[in-house]
Amino acid sequence: MEPQLELTVADGIATVVISNPAKRNAMTAGMWRALPGLLAELATDDSVRALVLTGEGSTFCAGADISSLREPGEAPQLLAVQAEEALAAFPKPTLAAVRGYCVGGGCQLAAACDLRFAEEDALFGVTPAKLGIVYPSSSTRRLVSLVGPAAAKYLLFSGELIDTERALRTGLVDEVLPKGELGKRVAEFTRIVATRSQLTQAAAKEFATGRTDRDAHWEEQTRESGDPAEGVAAFLERKAPRFTWTV
Repeated sequence: MEPQLELTVADGIATVVISNPAKRNAMTAGMWRALPGLLAELATDDSVRALVLTGEGSTFCAGADISSLREPGEAPQLLAVQAEEALAAFPKPTLAAVRGYCVGGGCQLAAACDLRFAEEDALFGVTPAKLGIVYPSSSTRRLVSLVGPAAAKYLLFSGELIDTERALRTGLVDEVLPKGELGKRVAEFTRIVATRSQLTQAAAKEFATGRTDRDAHWEEQTRESGDPAEGVAAFLERKAPRFTWTV
């Protein structure tokens, strides 16, 4: 089977599966190139309320396909950064569901998601020092914002893998699940996310990145949306709200 990104959409949740099992789901140049376009389509699909990124089988992603580093054309690192930035900019909640290896470019993609849930035996690593590659500045800043300067330096300087206990402690992972429980928990959590206000979520994503120039925009969106009135009324009537604002 050709390496590819597989997409399914069900009950408001888009699931993107990194599929290259012959190479532990390593990302080829074609897969890096395909991700931004795929995300752009999902961003404008009103039926999609959240996105899950995961890997086929028992591995999330072992990084970039090293053989692609010798291919002519666009620099693989540039393609990876473009894919990472597209994922970070996706306007709806994103969650990386991690099993097994989450290394190099795979960890880069996971870090670009809003949240990361992992099975207890997953392993994480940022490995450019093993190849003599300079890790992109944008990726480094994102890693530092997640785990702090010291933990980021540990990962970048050594290229060593860390387990879920350390990943959870540093903030690289948000939840660790027993083996076999990840899929159930991800489905449960994204089902909750899909019922919440997209207005709240979209504004929170922007504010969390440090933007300070959009307060007026979100105040206007709040006034025009009707979501606050719906939320308060539903709370008082003890029923589920029906939020209507979409990205």
